[in-house]
Amino acid sequence: MPDQPAAAEVEPEAAAEPAAAPKTPRKPSGRVRHDEKMTVYVTSEELLEIEHARLSLRRNHGLAVDRGRLVREAVSLVLADLEANGEDSILVRRLTEG
Repeated sequence: MPDQPAAAEVEPEAAAEPAAAPKTPRKPSGRVRHDEKMTVYVTSEELLEIEHARLSLRRNHGLAVDRGRLVREAVSLVLADLEANGEDSILVRRLTEG
């Protein structure tokens, strides 16, 4: 179908580095219409943790967010940390553990 982008797997080593890092802080997309879609498989434990976080945000902070928004916010935070801290980022440290 021409309306849907083709799915492709890219090895991390094969992914191109961006030419220059943006100078403005990364901002999450928030509650807007999203034109792109990505499927991510998680374990049942990870899904329960996401749902627990979503319910905790509602119960403890009065924030009603869906799982997609929660995940987009988390990804935004991790990518901002990677951009700011590079080798010392939490993402690099976790991916290089064990």
